[in-house]
Amino acid sequence: MIVVTRAVMWFRDDLRLGDHPALAAATRNGVDGVLALYVVDETAWDRTNSPRRAYRRSSLKNLADAIGGIEIAYGDPAVEVRRVARDIDAGSVHVQSDIDPHGRQRDGRVVAALAEDDIRFETTGSAYIVDPGDILKPDGTPYRVYSPFANAWSTRRAPSPPGVSATHWLPPRSSKFPDAEANTVSLPPAGEQAALSRWHAYANGALGDYELVRDNPGANATSRMSIPLAHGEIHPRTMWADLQPTDSAFRRELVFREFYADVLWHRPDTVEHYYNPAFADMEYDEPGDDLEAWKQGRTGMPIVDAGMRQLLAEGWMHNRVRMIVASFLVKDLHLEWQHGANHFLDRLTDADRASNQHGWQWVAGCGTDAAPYFRIFNPVLQGKKFDPDGDYVRRHVPELRDVPSSRIHEPWLLPDGPPGGYPLPLVDHAEERIESLARYDRIRR
Repeated sequence: MIVVTRAVMWFRDDLRLGDHPALAAATRNGVDGVLALYVVDETAWDRTNSPRRAYRRSSLKNLADAIGGIEIAYGDPAVEVRRVARDIDAGSVHVQSDIDPHGRQRDGRVVAALAEDDIRFETTGSAYIVDPGDILKPDGTPYRVYSPFANAWSTRRAPSPPGVSATHWLPPRSSKFPDAEANTVSLPPAGEQAALSRWHAYANGALGDYELVRDNPGANATSRMSIPLAHGEIHPRTMWADLQPTDSAFRRELVFREFYADVLWHRPDTVEHYYNPAFADMEYDEPGDDLEAWKQGRTGMPIVDAGMRQLLAEGWMHNRVRMIVASFLVKDLHLEWQHGANHFLDRLTDADRASNQHGWQWVAGCGTDAAPYFRIFNPVLQGKKFDPDGDYVRRHVPELRDVPSSRIHEPWLLPDGPPGGYPLPLVDHAEERIESLARYDRIRR
Protein backbone atom coordinates (compact mmCIF):
# COMPACT_ATOMS: atom_id res chain seq x y z
CA MET A 1 0.00 0.00 0.00
CA ILE A 2 1.39 3.39 -1.01
CA VAL A 3 1.00 6.08 1.62
CA VAL A 4 0.19 9.36 -0.08
CA THR A 5 1.72 12.35 1.64
CA ARG A 6 2.90 15.87 1.08
CA ALA A 7 6.40 17.32 1.01
CA VAL A 8 8.09 20.66 1.49
CA MET A 9 10.78 21.73 -0.96
CA TRP A 10 12.86 24.27 0.98
CA PHE A 11 14.78 26.39 -1.51
CA ARG A 12 17.95 28.16 -0.35
CA ASP A 13 20.90 28.80 -2.69
CA ASP A 14 19.32 26.59 -5.36
CA LEU A 15 16.76 28.77 -7.13
CA ARG A 16 16.02 26.55 -10.11
CA LEU A 17 13.83 23.64 -11.20
CA GLY A 18 16.17 21.87 -13.63
CA ASP A 19 19.02 19.55 -12.64
CA HIS A 20 17.87 19.53 -9.02
CA PRO A 21 18.35 16.25 -7.09
CA ALA A 22 16.57 17.49 -3.98
CA LEU A 23 13.50 18.45 -6.01
CA ALA A 24 13.58 15.05 -7.70
CA ALA A 25 13.60 13.42 -4.27
CA ALA A 26 10.67 15.56 -3.13
CA THR A 27 8.47 14.36 -5.99
CA ARG A 28 9.01 10.62 -5.64
CA ASN A 29 7.20 7.86 -3.76
CA GLY A 30 3.60 8.88 -4.15
CA VAL A 31 3.90 12.48 -2.97
CA ASP A 32 0.58 14.12 -3.84
CA GLY A 33 1.71 17.71 -3.40
CA VAL A 34 4.86 19.76 -2.89
CA LEU A 35 4.98 23.15 -1.24
CA ALA A 36 7.81 25.43 -2.38
CA LEU A 37 9.23 27.27 0.62
CA TYR A 38 11.76 30.04 1.11
CA VAL A 39 12.61 31.21 4.62
CA VAL A 40 13.86 34.73 5.19
CA ASP A 41 15.98 34.61 8.31
CA GLU A 42 15.75 38.35 8.87
CA THR A 43 18.94 38.55 10.91
CA ALA A 44 20.94 36.92 8.12
CA TRP A 45 19.01 38.82 5.42
CA ASP A 46 19.86 42.14 7.02
CA ARG A 47 23.56 41.19 6.96
CA THR A 48 23.40 40.27 3.27
CA ASN A 49 24.81 42.90 0.94
CA SER A 50 22.43 45.16 -0.96
CA PRO A 51 23.29 43.98 -4.51
CA ARG A 52 22.93 40.34 -3.46
CA ARG A 53 19.57 41.04 -1.75
CA ALA A 54 18.26 42.82 -4.84
CA TYR A 55 19.39 40.02 -7.14
CA ARG A 56 18.05 37.30 -4.81
CA ARG A 57 14.64 38.96 -4.64
CA SER A 58 14.45 39.12 -8.43
CA SER A 59 15.54 35.49 -8.74
CA LEU A 60 12.92 34.40 -6.19
CA LYS A 61 10.22 36.17 -8.17
CA ASN A 62 11.29 34.37 -11.33
CA LEU A 63 11.19 31.02 -9.55
CA ALA A 64 7.77 31.81 -8.08
CA ASP A 65 6.44 32.63 -11.54
CA ALA A 66 7.72 29.29 -12.87
CA ILE A 67 6.14 27.34 -10.00
CA GLY A 68 2.96 29.31 -9.53
CA GLY A 69 3.96 30.71 -6.16
CA ILE A 70 6.41 30.24 -3.29
CA GLU A 71 5.57 30.23 0.39
CA ILE A 72 7.68 32.99 1.97
CA ALA A 73 8.20 32.62 5.71
CA TYR A 74 10.02 35.03 8.01
CA GLY A 75 11.93 34.13 11.14
CA ASP A 76 14.06 31.37 12.63
CA PRO A 77 14.21 28.49 10.11
CA ALA A 78 14.03 25.92 12.91
CA VAL A 79 10.66 27.40 13.88
CA GLU A 80 9.30 28.32 10.46
CA VAL A 81 10.18 25.15 8.54
CA ARG A 82 8.58 23.04 11.27
CA ARG A 83 5.48 25.25 11.34
CA VAL A 84 4.99 25.16 7.58
CA ALA A 85 5.54 21.40 7.41
CA ARG A 86 3.02 20.81 10.19
CA ASP A 87 0.48 23.16 8.63
CA ILE A 88 0.32 21.14 5.41
CA ASP A 89 0.75 17.75 7.12
CA ALA A 90 4.03 17.11 5.29
CA GLY A 91 5.92 13.90 5.86
CA SER A 92 9.25 15.26 4.65
CA VAL A 93 11.26 18.41 4.04
CA HIS A 94 13.75 18.33 1.16
CA VAL A 95 16.88 20.44 0.72
CA GLN A 96 20.10 20.66 -1.20
CA SER A 97 23.04 20.36 1.19
CA ASP A 98 24.66 23.55 2.47
CA ILE A 99 28.43 23.49 3.05
CA ASP A 100 28.58 26.85 4.79
CA PRO A 101 29.33 26.30 8.49
CA HIS A 102 26.48 28.59 9.55
CA GLY A 103 24.15 26.74 7.20
CA ARG A 104 25.21 23.38 8.60
CA GLN A 105 24.50 24.58 12.14
CA ARG A 106 21.10 25.94 11.04
CA ASP A 107 20.19 22.64 9.40
CA GLY A 108 21.11 20.78 12.55
CA ARG A 109 18.58 22.86 14.47
CA VAL A 110 15.92 22.28 11.82
CA VAL A 111 16.50 18.51 11.90
CA ALA A 112 16.02 18.49 15.67
CA ALA A 113 12.84 20.57 15.43
CA LEU A 114 11.29 18.37 12.73
CA ALA A 115 12.15 15.20 14.63
CA GLU A 116 9.73 16.25 17.35
CA ASP A 117 6.92 15.78 14.82
CA ASP A 118 8.46 12.72 13.10
CA ILE A 119 8.98 14.73 9.90
CA ARG A 120 11.93 13.57 7.80
CA PHE A 121 14.62 16.03 6.76
CA GLU A 122 16.13 14.75 3.51
CA THR A 123 19.31 16.23 2.06
CA THR A 124 19.96 15.28 -1.56
CA GLY A 125 22.76 16.57 -3.76
CA SER A 126 24.79 19.74 -3.45
CA ALA A 127 25.75 22.82 -5.42
CA TYR A 128 28.75 20.90 -6.78
CA ILE A 129 29.42 18.19 -9.33
CA VAL A 130 31.12 16.05 -6.67
CA ASP A 131 29.81 16.56 -3.16
CA PRO A 132 32.34 18.25 -0.85
CA GLY A 133 33.98 15.77 1.47
CA ASP A 134 33.66 12.84 -0.96
CA ILE A 135 37.24 13.01 -2.26
CA LEU A 136 40.03 12.00 0.10
CA LYS A 137 43.67 11.06 -0.24
CA PRO A 138 44.55 7.35 0.00
CA ASP A 139 45.34 7.85 3.69
CA GLY A 140 41.84 9.18 4.32
CA THR A 141 42.81 12.83 4.83
CA PRO A 142 41.60 15.77 2.72
CA TYR A 143 43.66 17.33 -0.05
CA ARG A 144 45.47 20.55 0.78
CA VAL A 145 46.71 21.47 -2.71
CA TYR A 146 44.65 21.97 -5.85
CA SER A 147 46.53 19.87 -8.43
CA PRO A 148 46.34 16.48 -6.69
CA PHE A 149 42.74 17.21 -5.74
CA ALA A 150 41.93 17.97 -9.38
CA ASN A 151 43.59 14.74 -10.49
CA ALA A 152 41.51 12.73 -8.02
CA TRP A 153 38.39 14.72 -8.89
CA SER A 154 38.83 13.96 -12.59
CA THR A 155 38.50 10.23 -11.93
CA ARG A 156 34.95 10.75 -10.71
CA ARG A 157 32.20 10.48 -13.25
CA ALA A 158 29.73 13.31 -13.06
CA PRO A 159 26.26 11.89 -12.39
CA SER A 160 23.54 12.53 -14.90
CA PRO A 161 21.01 15.24 -14.08
CA PRO A 162 18.12 13.67 -12.16
CA GLY A 163 14.69 13.31 -13.64
CA VAL A 164 11.90 15.19 -11.88
CA SER A 165 8.40 13.76 -11.81
CA ALA A 166 5.52 15.98 -12.76
CA THR A 167 5.13 18.19 -9.73
CA HIS A 168 1.85 19.14 -8.17
CA TRP A 169 2.78 22.39 -6.51
CA LEU A 170 0.64 23.35 -3.56
CA PRO A 171 -0.51 26.98 -3.48
CA PRO A 172 1.33 29.20 -1.00
CA ARG A 173 -0.55 30.85 1.84
CA SER A 174 1.91 33.73 2.26
CA SER A 175 4.03 35.03 -0.57
CA LYS A 176 5.23 38.47 0.47
CA PHE A 177 8.70 38.84 -0.99
CA PRO A 178 11.48 40.23 1.20
CA ASP A 179 12.30 43.88 0.87
CA ALA A 180 15.34 45.02 -1.05
CA GLU A 181 16.11 48.70 -0.91
CA ALA A 182 16.72 50.73 -4.02
CA ASN A 183 19.95 49.47 -5.51
CA THR A 184 22.31 51.59 -7.61
CA VAL A 185 24.37 48.62 -8.79
CA SER A 186 23.83 47.55 -12.39
CA LEU A 187 22.66 43.93 -12.10
CA PRO A 188 22.20 41.32 -14.84
CA PRO A 189 18.83 39.62 -15.41
CA ALA A 190 18.10 37.07 -12.67
CA GLY A 191 16.42 33.67 -12.76
CA GLU A 192 16.96 30.19 -14.12
CA GLN A 193 16.00 30.95 -17.71
CA ALA A 194 18.26 34.01 -17.80
CA ALA A 195 21.12 31.88 -16.45
CA LEU A 196 20.59 29.17 -19.04
CA SER A 197 20.34 31.71 -21.85
CA ARG A 198 23.51 33.46 -20.69
CA TRP A 199 25.38 30.18 -20.46
CA HIS A 200 24.27 28.86 -23.84
CA ALA A 201 25.15 32.14 -25.53
CA TYR A 202 28.58 32.13 -23.92
CA ALA A 203 29.23 28.43 -24.56
CA ASN A 204 28.37 28.87 -28.22
CA GLY A 205 30.39 32.06 -28.61
CA ALA A 206 33.04 33.65 -26.44
CA LEU A 207 33.98 30.43 -24.63
CA GLY A 208 36.24 29.53 -27.55
CA ASP A 209 38.44 32.53 -26.76
CA TYR A 210 38.40 32.09 -22.98
CA GLU A 211 41.99 30.88 -22.72
CA LEU A 212 43.22 33.90 -24.68
CA VAL A 213 41.22 36.67 -23.00
CA ARG A 214 40.40 35.37 -19.52
CA ASP A 215 43.06 37.54 -17.85
CA ASN A 216 42.29 40.70 -19.81
CA PRO A 217 39.73 42.70 -17.80
CA GLY A 218 39.42 45.30 -20.54
CA ALA A 219 38.04 42.72 -22.95
CA ASN A 220 34.96 42.20 -20.76
CA ALA A 221 34.85 38.65 -22.14
CA THR A 222 34.36 36.37 -19.15
CA SER A 223 31.11 34.47 -18.63
CA ARG A 224 30.06 36.06 -15.31
CA MET A 225 28.38 32.73 -14.56
CA SER A 226 29.66 33.07 -10.99
CA ILE A 227 26.49 35.04 -10.22
CA PRO A 228 23.89 32.41 -11.22
CA LEU A 229 26.10 29.71 -9.73
CA ALA A 230 26.16 31.53 -6.38
CA HIS A 231 22.35 31.71 -6.35
CA GLY A 232 21.88 28.18 -7.66
CA GLU A 233 20.04 29.28 -10.80
CA ILE A 234 22.15 26.77 -12.73
CA HIS A 235 24.02 23.68 -11.58
CA PRO A 236 27.71 23.37 -12.57
CA ARG A 237 26.92 19.86 -13.84
CA THR A 238 24.72 21.47 -16.50
CA MET A 239 27.62 23.64 -17.59
CA TRP A 240 30.17 20.81 -17.44
CA ALA A 241 28.05 18.73 -19.83
CA ASP A 242 28.46 21.45 -22.48
CA LEU A 243 32.23 21.74 -22.14
CA GLN A 244 34.74 20.07 -24.44
CA PRO A 245 38.21 18.77 -23.44
CA THR A 246 39.65 21.76 -25.29
CA ASP A 247 37.88 24.05 -22.81
CA SER A 248 40.52 23.14 -20.24
CA ALA A 249 40.92 26.61 -18.72
CA PHE A 250 37.20 27.00 -18.06
CA ARG A 251 36.94 23.44 -16.75
CA ARG A 252 39.82 24.22 -14.37
CA GLU A 253 37.89 27.15 -12.91
CA LEU A 254 34.90 24.94 -12.18
CA VAL A 255 37.14 22.39 -10.47
CA PHE A 256 38.76 25.17 -8.41
CA ARG A 257 35.27 26.01 -7.19
CA GLU A 258 34.83 22.37 -6.18
CA PHE A 259 38.23 22.38 -4.43
CA TYR A 260 37.50 25.42 -2.29
CA ALA A 261 34.13 23.96 -1.31
CA ASP A 262 35.91 20.78 -0.24
CA VAL A 263 38.40 22.81 1.82
CA LEU A 264 35.56 24.63 3.59
CA TRP A 265 33.77 21.34 4.26
CA HIS A 266 36.79 19.96 6.09
CA ARG A 267 37.91 23.26 7.63
CA PRO A 268 34.81 25.33 8.47
CA ASP A 269 36.95 27.47 10.76
CA THR A 270 38.68 28.98 7.72
CA VAL A 271 35.68 31.21 7.04
CA GLU A 272 37.19 33.52 9.66
CA HIS A 273 40.52 32.05 10.70
CA TYR A 274 43.83 31.31 8.98
CA TYR A 275 44.11 28.04 7.08
CA ASN A 276 47.78 28.14 8.07
CA PRO A 277 47.61 29.33 11.70
CA ALA A 278 51.25 30.49 11.67
CA PHE A 279 50.12 33.59 9.77
CA ALA A 280 48.01 34.73 12.71
CA ASP A 281 51.33 35.70 14.35
CA MET A 282 52.43 37.94 11.50
CA GLU A 283 52.64 41.67 12.17
CA TYR A 284 49.73 43.53 10.55
CA ASP A 285 48.77 47.18 10.51
CA GLU A 286 45.56 48.51 12.01
CA PRO A 287 42.91 49.42 9.43
CA GLY A 288 42.25 53.12 9.01
CA ASP A 289 42.16 55.65 6.20
CA ASP A 290 44.14 53.33 3.92
CA LEU A 291 41.41 50.69 4.11
CA GLU A 292 38.75 53.25 3.27
CA ALA A 293 40.80 54.55 0.32
CA TRP A 294 41.11 50.97 -0.94
CA LYS A 295 37.36 50.39 -0.62
CA GLN A 296 36.56 53.58 -2.52
CA GLY A 297 39.13 53.05 -5.28
CA ARG A 298 41.33 55.96 -4.20
CA THR A 299 44.71 54.24 -3.71
CA GLY A 300 46.48 56.01 -6.59
CA MET A 301 47.16 52.64 -8.26
CA PRO A 302 44.98 52.67 -11.40
CA ILE A 303 44.40 48.93 -11.83
CA VAL A 304 43.54 48.60 -8.13
CA ASP A 305 41.20 51.58 -8.20
CA ALA A 306 39.51 50.39 -11.38
CA GLY A 307 38.76 47.06 -9.74
CA MET A 308 37.39 48.58 -6.55
CA ARG A 309 35.21 51.01 -8.49
CA GLN A 310 33.90 48.20 -10.69
CA LEU A 311 32.91 46.40 -7.49
CA LEU A 312 31.01 49.47 -6.28
CA ALA A 313 29.30 50.04 -9.63
CA GLU A 314 28.50 46.47 -10.68
CA GLY A 315 28.63 44.25 -7.59
CA TRP A 316 31.20 42.19 -9.46
CA MET A 317 34.91 42.29 -10.28
CA HIS A 318 37.07 40.57 -12.87
CA ASN A 319 38.91 37.60 -11.35
CA ARG A 320 42.43 38.69 -12.31
CA VAL A 321 41.75 42.08 -10.76
CA ARG A 322 40.40 40.43 -7.59
CA MET A 323 43.85 38.93 -7.08
CA ILE A 324 45.59 42.24 -7.75
CA VAL A 325 43.47 44.27 -5.31
CA ALA A 326 43.75 41.53 -2.68
CA SER A 327 47.52 41.44 -2.93
CA PHE A 328 47.66 45.22 -2.62
CA LEU A 329 45.57 45.20 0.56
CA VAL A 330 47.51 42.42 2.29
CA LYS A 331 51.06 42.95 1.05
CA ASP A 332 51.24 46.67 0.27
CA LEU A 333 48.94 47.98 3.00
CA HIS A 334 49.78 45.12 5.41
CA LEU A 335 46.18 44.55 6.50
CA GLU A 336 44.75 41.18 7.45
CA TRP A 337 42.96 39.35 4.68
CA GLN A 338 39.66 39.24 6.58
CA HIS A 339 39.17 43.00 6.08
CA GLY A 340 39.20 42.58 2.32
CA ALA A 341 37.31 39.29 2.25
CA ASN A 342 34.50 40.74 4.34
CA HIS A 343 34.27 43.81 2.11
CA PHE A 344 33.95 41.53 -0.91
CA LEU A 345 31.15 39.63 0.83
CA ASP A 346 29.50 42.98 1.50
CA ARG A 347 29.57 44.03 -2.15
CA LEU A 348 29.70 41.01 -4.47
CA THR A 349 26.51 39.78 -6.08
CA ASP A 350 28.29 36.45 -6.60
CA ALA A 351 29.41 36.28 -2.96
CA ASP A 352 30.41 32.67 -2.27
CA ARG A 353 32.13 32.18 1.05
CA ALA A 354 34.13 29.09 0.07
CA SER A 355 35.64 30.66 -3.05
CA ASN A 356 35.90 34.15 -1.59
CA GLN A 357 37.56 33.32 1.71
CA HIS A 358 39.98 30.79 0.27
CA GLY A 359 40.81 32.93 -2.72
CA TRP A 360 41.76 35.67 -0.30
CA GLN A 361 43.78 33.26 1.84
CA TRP A 362 45.64 32.04 -1.24
CA VAL A 363 46.65 35.60 -2.14
CA ALA A 364 47.55 36.33 1.49
CA GLY A 365 49.90 33.34 1.53
CA CYS A 366 48.12 31.57 4.37
CA GLY A 367 45.89 29.30 2.29
CA THR A 368 46.04 26.08 0.33
CA ASP A 369 49.32 26.26 -1.55
CA ALA A 370 52.91 25.18 -1.13
CA ALA A 371 54.85 28.49 -1.06
CA PRO A 372 52.66 31.34 -2.28
CA TYR A 373 53.70 34.21 -0.05
CA PHE A 374 56.39 35.35 -2.48
CA ARG A 375 53.73 35.99 -5.10
CA ILE A 376 53.44 39.72 -4.45
CA PHE A 377 51.60 41.35 -7.30
CA ASN A 378 53.18 44.54 -8.61
CA PRO A 379 50.09 46.60 -9.52
CA VAL A 380 51.91 48.60 -12.20
CA LEU A 381 53.34 45.54 -13.95
CA GLN A 382 50.03 43.68 -13.61
CA GLY A 383 48.24 46.61 -15.20
CA LYS A 384 50.70 46.84 -18.06
CA LYS A 385 50.54 43.11 -18.70
CA PHE A 386 46.80 42.50 -18.47
CA ASP A 387 45.38 45.92 -19.40
CA PRO A 388 48.12 47.14 -21.75
CA ASP A 389 46.05 49.82 -23.48
CA GLY A 390 44.30 50.91 -20.30
CA ASP A 391 40.79 50.07 -21.54
CA TYR A 392 39.74 48.66 -18.18
CA VAL A 393 41.18 51.56 -16.20
CA ARG A 394 39.55 54.15 -18.42
CA ARG A 395 36.19 52.39 -18.16
CA HIS A 396 36.13 52.66 -14.37
CA VAL A 397 38.39 55.61 -13.50
CA PRO A 398 37.06 58.61 -15.42
CA GLU A 399 39.81 60.92 -14.14
CA LEU A 400 42.28 58.95 -16.26
CA ARG A 401 40.33 58.65 -19.51
CA ASP A 402 42.54 61.11 -21.36
CA VAL A 403 45.85 59.73 -20.09
CA PRO A 404 47.92 58.08 -22.86
CA SER A 405 48.45 54.35 -22.68
CA SER A 406 52.15 54.84 -21.97
CA ARG A 407 51.30 56.43 -18.62
CA ILE A 408 47.85 55.03 -17.81
CA HIS A 409 49.27 52.76 -15.11
CA GLU A 410 51.74 55.34 -13.79
CA PRO A 411 49.92 58.69 -13.97
CA TRP A 412 52.17 60.17 -11.29
CA LEU A 413 54.92 60.22 -13.93
CA LEU A 414 53.02 62.72 -16.09
CA PRO A 415 54.72 66.14 -16.23
CA ASP A 416 51.94 67.72 -14.16
CA GLY A 417 51.19 64.66 -12.05
CA PRO A 418 47.90 62.75 -11.98
CA PRO A 419 45.01 64.63 -13.63
CA GLY A 420 41.55 65.53 -12.37
CA GLY A 421 42.18 65.18 -8.66
CA TYR A 422 43.30 61.58 -9.00
CA PRO A 423 45.44 60.76 -5.93
CA LEU A 424 49.11 59.97 -5.75
CA PRO A 425 49.90 56.36 -4.71
CA LEU A 426 49.24 55.61 -1.06
CA VAL A 427 52.48 53.65 -0.85
CA ASP A 428 55.67 52.84 -2.72
CA HIS A 429 55.19 49.25 -3.89
CA ALA A 430 58.91 48.44 -3.98
CA GLU A 431 59.35 49.52 -0.36
CA GLU A 432 56.23 47.70 0.84
CA ARG A 433 57.28 44.51 -0.91
CA ILE A 434 60.52 44.51 1.08
CA GLU A 435 58.60 45.21 4.28
CA SER A 436 56.10 42.45 3.56
CA LEU A 437 58.83 39.87 3.01
CA ALA A 438 60.60 41.00 6.18
CA ARG A 439 57.45 40.44 8.21
CA TYR A 440 57.10 37.01 6.63
CA ASP A 441 60.69 36.15 7.54
CA ARG A 442 59.99 36.95 11.18
CA ILE A 443 57.23 34.34 11.49
CA ARG A 444 59.40 31.72 9.77
CA ARG A 445 62.16 31.89 12.40
